[in-house]
This record gives sequence, structure tokens and C-alpha cells, in this order.
Amino acid sequence: MKAISFITGFTLLVLLAILLVANFGNASFTIHMIIHMGTVAFAAPLIAHALTGSTYREKMPLVGRLTPMPASLIELVVVWFWHLPAIRATADASFILSVSEQISFLAAGLLLWFACLQPKEGRIAGAMGLLFTSMHMTLLGVLIALAPRPLYGGDDVTCFGIPLSAVSDQQMGGVFMLVAGAFSYLVGGLVLVAGLLREDQRPTPVEKP
Repeated sequence: MKAISFITGFTLLVLLAILLVANFGNASFTIHMIIHMGTVAFAAPLIAHALTGSTYREKMPLVGRLTPMPASLIELVVVWFWHLPAIRATADASFILSVSEQISFLAAGLLLWFACLQPKEGRIAGAMGLLFTSMHMTLLGVLIALAPRPLYGGDDVTCFGIPLSAVSDQQMGGVFMLVAGAFSYLVGGLVLVAGLLREDQRPTPVEKP
């Protein structure tokens, strides 16, 4: 099962990298958001799940010490930084910066999911970390979608062959962010809580006299 999870996550990363290369210079915010959320909310948890409990995880000291809430704060800083309008414009104009951005998204995503899927404080702490991440991802998505003016360029763009105004493209990207983020992090949190409930329902073994 973990092998399938790793292969799926890695394959998704390759497809997202191809999408990034093929659409660099397109300036479609929706495509950017698909690559971004595909990395942090889908590829990262698949890879983190595959490596949880493995020796690879033990060789990363920061991962072993990081707890869910600090990991969520790190992802908040990384994600909000790259979506500042001036930073976003600079990254869109530089392929090296765009690649660096996606690498930072992947690193922050892996740190978060590693910390939440196998938290030292227990599954509740992991669920709370994912819930907090869902909240700040959703908030950013709402702010982007409801912005009264284009934040990321003002020209019309093409998204998978469909012409869109800058406002419509930004709104679609914001909606995708809040929907994908809410789905991924809430499902992850529910899975952790469900696992905790299953453990609580296990019968306590009776000691033989």
C-alpha cells in the first residue's frame, strides 16, 4: 500500500512539473494554483504517508523534532509569502524562481504531513495541525477569490485553451485553492481522528492470574 502511495505521489509530482514547464509564461493563476495545491495537498501527503515509519524519515532530524502546529505555521509563511502580489509577479517572470517556489511548497508540505501523520503528541495534535492548515489555506483562497481587482496581472489569460479575464482567472484559482485545501486537510484530520476512535474501541487485554 505504501509503495502505491509513493508511486502515485511521485507520478503526480512529475505531471505537475511537466505542467509547470509547459505553461511557464502563460500567467494563468488557475494553472499556478493547480500546480501549487497538487504539490502540497495531494503529492506531499501521499509521499509522507509512504515514508512514515521508514528509515528515511529517521535520517531527517528536523522532521523528527517538528510538531504539527509549528509545521503548519511554516507552511503558512511559505504559502502566503509566495502569494504576495509582488513576489508572485517576480516568480512568474523567472523560471528558476518558479521552480524554487514549487520546491519550497513540496518541502513545507512534506514537513507538515510528516509531523501530522506521525505526531509525537498523538493523533489529536496531528488533526489540529491539519485543521489549522485548512483554515489558513481556505482564508487565503477566499481573500484571493473575493478580491475586488486583479492581484496577479491585469491582462486576459488562457487556461487550458480557455480565454479568461484576469479577474475570472484569479477567482477560479482562489476557489480551487480553498476547495482543494479544505478537502485534503479536513480528510486527513478526519482519518487521524477515526484512527484514534478505533484505538479507543479496542478491548483492553485481560491479564491472566
